[in-house]
Amino acid sequence: MTHFSALSLLKNALTGQKNWQAQWPDSQPKSEYDVVIVGAGGHGLGAAHYLAKEHGITNVAVIDKGWLGGGNTGRNTTIIRSNYLYDESAKLYDHALDLWEGLSQDLNYNVMFSRRGVLMLAHNVHDVQSFQRHIHSNRLNGVDNRWLSPQEAQEFCPPLNISPNARYPVMGGALQMRAGTARHDAVAWGYARSASQRGVDIIQNCPVTAIRRGPDGAVEGVETAKGFIRAKKVAVSAAGHTSVVMDSAGVRMPLESYPLQALVSEPVKPIFPCVVMSNTVHAYISQSDKGELVIGSGTDQYTSYSQRGGLPLIEHTVAAICEIFPIFNRMRMLRKWGGIVDVTPDRSPIIGTTPVPGLYVNCGWGTGGFKATPGAAHTLAWTVAKGTPHDINAPFTLDRFRTGRLIDEAAAAAVAH
Repeated sequence: MTHFSALSLLKNALTGQKNWQAQWPDSQPKSEYDVVIVGAGGHGLGAAHYLAKEHGITNVAVIDKGWLGGGNTGRNTTIIRSNYLYDESAKLYDHALDLWEGLSQDLNYNVMFSRRGVLMLAHNVHDVQSFQRHIHSNRLNGVDNRWLSPQEAQEFCPPLNISPNARYPVMGGALQMRAGTARHDAVAWGYARSASQRGVDIIQNCPVTAIRRGPDGAVEGVETAKGFIRAKKVAVSAAGHTSVVMDSAGVRMPLESYPLQALVSEPVKPIFPCVVMSNTVHAYISQSDKGELVIGSGTDQYTSYSQRGGLPLIEHTVAAICEIFPIFNRMRMLRKWGGIVDVTPDRSPIIGTTPVPGLYVNCGWGTGGFKATPGAAHTLAWTVAKGTPHDINAPFTLDRFRTGRLIDEAAAAAVAH
């Protein structure tokens, strides 16, 4: 087991080694663990942290085919919010937001959580009615959200164009002030360091090729590129790859995979005070601590494992952003990237047990995975430790697709980021 240290970072900096793999050498797996978690992203590493800290389970391995935080955790656009429509979603995401607020102190690692507010713009009558419905629903669930007039929206976010002649006229907006952003890779590093210090093994560059089941049908362990690892329990939390891993255990998942694209501009001095989202044009924008404008859109309209995506979607998104914020017309793109997200038929996640004894799953987050990171990790750890779901994640069962008790956030969650 290898522990994170400032000395190793300094050594790597002095020798010019900049990638994360050089800074965190691989642990060598043992032959048997109490729990194996497949996927070293924020959710998997977070679950290992909570298993060790809150449940005293430290004989845990987190296994990833690449390096820790190198998947969707390192590719997202940092937005955190909990203003979802349905009761089940609001409780889950608000639980995560509660944990976000104290996460840096919990991990003794600065995850750069910034409670700067998320403003969701209304451009037509349907938007106005939909967001006001959201506000009333949120308040009933104890989630903060309030309505702003166009003038109040511009006062809160001065770059916003509220001209009535705009292509997308602003008719108001819903503001969740507790919402904001956090540094995506810092979250993975903070959870990784905490879990490692508590005795968890983090095994990188080790693809899991199959989940092995015993004669009684229960989990026996995982087949990996470094050999078979026996485990009493296995939890799969591998965005973009869950279906493949679970299929090896004979569990078919109701998931489709889509490319999700985003970009950042060249850096500028602080100019954008919050996060702004627009459902009508499927675009969102914020400014990172490095000064870049972070811009993204909805998922591509086709299923694919491509991490590049198609250009027209980003072009349309940038055009819309420039019309809503004309002062950014002359900004230049610094870089663009894509990731792969798994989505369920109701666009809500799956967290819980499976028909296979000892096998657990956390998947289907679509574009909502990062904001839920502490809540998803906390409830997954509870489910694995207790063998039964936490009250918060109990509605997000795999069985709901058989019973029809869906949590349909597909149209309810605005852009769904």
